[in-house]
Amino acid sequence: MKSDDEVCLCFHVTFRKLINFMRRTPIQRPSQLSECFGAGTGCGWCRPVLERLAASDAKTLPDSETIDSWVEKNFAESIEIYAASRTTYRQQQNDR
Repeated sequence: MKSDDEVCLCFHVTFRKLINFMRRTPIQRPSQLSECFGAGTGCGWCRPVLERLAASDAKTLPDSETIDSWVEKNFAESIEIYAASRTTYRQQQNDR
């Protein structure tokens, strides 16, 4: 994944937006990331990624020059696989 790939596909929230939000706002629990354009409040698919992101030490968050490599290192899944998995997840939710 890259920094401009959407983490929250419901509300189109990217890694870049979330990381910039975390730089400005101290995060004590993952649910606080919902304050960043509603991330995680839609279908719920992105919540595990948000939890991993929130667990990141704020001191180790990348700057704008290294953000792409940091995202690739910490979230190696391709956006295509991520989006396809979300489609399966949503279908399972609708079948309940």
